[in-house]
Amino acid sequence: MKRFIPFALLTLGLAACHDDNVSTSDPTPTDDYAYVGQAVGNFTAAEWYPGGELGTTDNVGHSSYEDETPAVTQQGLGETFKFGEAFFERNYNENTPPFNGLGPAWIRYSCQACHPGYGHGKRQTQYSANTFGNGYLLVVYDRDTKAYVPELTGMPQTQASSPFLPPIDEAGIRIEWPEVASGESALPSPFPDGETFSLIYPVVTIDPAFINTDPKPTNYEVRLESTIGIYGTGLLDAISEDALREQYLAEAAKGLPLNPAMWDSTANDWASTAWYTGYPANATDRTPHIKRYTYALSRATLQDGPGANAIWNITNVSRSDRPYLYTTEAWANAMATNESVIDAIQADPASRYYADGTREGIAQSVRTLLSPSTNQFEHGATPEMDDRSYYELMVWHRGLAVPRARDLNNAEVQRGKEVFYAIGCTTCHRPSWTTGTDDYWADEVVKSQGRLPKYAGQTIWPYSDLVQHRLYMRNDIRGDWCRTTPLWGRGLSLQNTGAEDRLHDCRARNEIEAIMWHGYSRQSEAFESAEKFYNLPKADRDAVVAFLRAI
Repeated sequence: MKRFIPFALLTLGLAACHDDNVSTSDPTPTDDYAYVGQAVGNFTAAEWYPGGELGTTDNVGHSSYEDETPAVTQQGLGETFKFGEAFFERNYNENTPPFNGLGPAWIRYSCQACHPGYGHGKRQTQYSANTFGNGYLLVVYDRDTKAYVPELTGMPQTQASSPFLPPIDEAGIRIEWPEVASGESALPSPFPDGETFSLIYPVVTIDPAFINTDPKPTNYEVRLESTIGIYGTGLLDAISEDALREQYLAEAAKGLPLNPAMWDSTANDWASTAWYTGYPANATDRTPHIKRYTYALSRATLQDGPGANAIWNITNVSRSDRPYLYTTEAWANAMATNESVIDAIQADPASRYYADGTREGIAQSVRTLLSPSTNQFEHGATPEMDDRSYYELMVWHRGLAVPRARDLNNAEVQRGKEVFYAIGCTTCHRPSWTTGTDDYWADEVVKSQGRLPKYAGQTIWPYSDLVQHRLYMRNDIRGDWCRTTPLWGRGLSLQNTGAEDRLHDCRARNEIEAIMWHGYSRQSEAFESAEKFYNLPKADRDAVVAFLRAI
C-alpha cells in the first residue's frame, strides 16, 4: 500500500527518475502527483492532507480506508496495528480462540461485516445479518416517548447460539423502499432546468410473532441506522473539548437550533446531559467528557466509544472490563420459559445451563446466565477477549488514516468548493479543525498495555461541525437530531466498499439525492442551502458533486 509521502520527497523521487534527454511538458490538469502538497486554485497546500501530516495516507486506491496513519509508524505501533486489524476483520465463533466468545445472542459475526472495506454500510432491500456489507442496525423505539423499547437491546440482535432463539427472527423483518410521491418534497423533481432525480426512503416493519421476548414490545416503530466509515475517528477524538464548546457557542450566536440535550440555551453552555459518565465499572478515571460520537451523540471518547463498545455488544464477546452480556431481561425470561430450549438443555448434561438437570433448575439457570445484570465472571466464565487483544484493537481503531484528497487541481472541483461554501453548506459541514494536545482518555485495560497513536496540533478537514441538526425527512431518524457526518474520503466509497449510499439509513444513492433530502421539508435546518443548490445551473451542481468526491 502507498502511504503518506511529503510532496518534497515525492518530487525529489520523480526528479531522480527523470531522463534529461526526454522533453517534458507541463502536467495536465488531472495529474494529481504534479500538484500534491501545493496550493492550487482556492485550495491550500494543507487541504491535500485531510487528516493532517500525522493522519493522512497517500493511498487513494481500493484499500485506502484500511491504512495506518503516519503517527502509527512514527510512534512505533505498526506491528500492534496489524494485530489489532485482525480482530476487526475476522469472523468470531463460539469456541475457538482467539476469535471465540460469540453469543449467546449477537448482531454480526464480525465488525467488517457491518463496515465493508472499512466504510459506510450498503443499502439493503432484505434484512439479513449475514449479508456482507449490511451495516444496518435496527432501531426499535416507543412511538410516543421515542425511547428504545426495554424488551430489546438498543441495537437489537437477530442471531443466537443454539438452542436459544434470536430476540428478533429475521424472517419477520420487512424492508420496503417507496419513492417520494410527486409534489411531496418541498423541492420536487425535476430541477428547474429539467434534470430529474428521485428520493426513496425505507419503511421497516417487524411482525410481533417473530419477536422472542417476554413480554413483547408494544406501540413501537422501527427505523434503520447504517454504520459510517471508521477511518479518521482517532483524529476526531483529538479535537479538544474547548474547541467543541467554541463551535456550539458560535452556532448559538447565529441563532441555529441546538439539541437541548447537548446545549442549555438559557445558560448558553453545555447541558448536564451533554457529559458522558457511563464508563466501565473498573475505570478509575471517571472524568466526564462531552459526547461527540454516533448519530445520537451517545459516546464521548473513542476509547469508550464506537469500536470499544461495538466489539463487545455486536458480537457479545466479553472482556475484563465487560463482564456482562448485552441482552435484556425480557429475552432471558422468554428463553427460560421456552419448552424447546429447556428440552435441548436437558438433553445435554455438558451444557453450561444444565444446573441440576431439572426443568425448574435449568429455567432458573437460563434466566440468571442470560440476564444483563449477571456478572459472568462470578459464575465461572472467563474473559473471551484478553486485554492484549483489546489493546491491539484500540491501537488499530485509533490508528486508521484518512485518504488524501484528489483532483484539487481540477477547475471543476475548485468551482465546486466555491459553490459549496457560497450556498452555506459549511454552516454544518465545518471544513477544518485543529486538534489539541490529544491527552486522550483511556481505561485501565488500555493503560496497562501501552500507548495509543496521538495526533496533537494537526489541521484536519473532516467537513463536520460534530453537532446535531434536523432535516425532517420522511421516516426520519429516531429523535430527529442527527450528528453531521464527516465528508472526508467519501468520494472513494464506491471503490472501497462497492457502494456509495449516503445518509444515516442509506436512503440516498448518490450525492444529489443526499443533498435533496436536505430540502425535503421547509422545516429542515439545511433547507436554505438545499434550495440554493436546487436552483443552480447543472454545471454548478455537477461541480459540487465533483468537489464532494475529491475531498
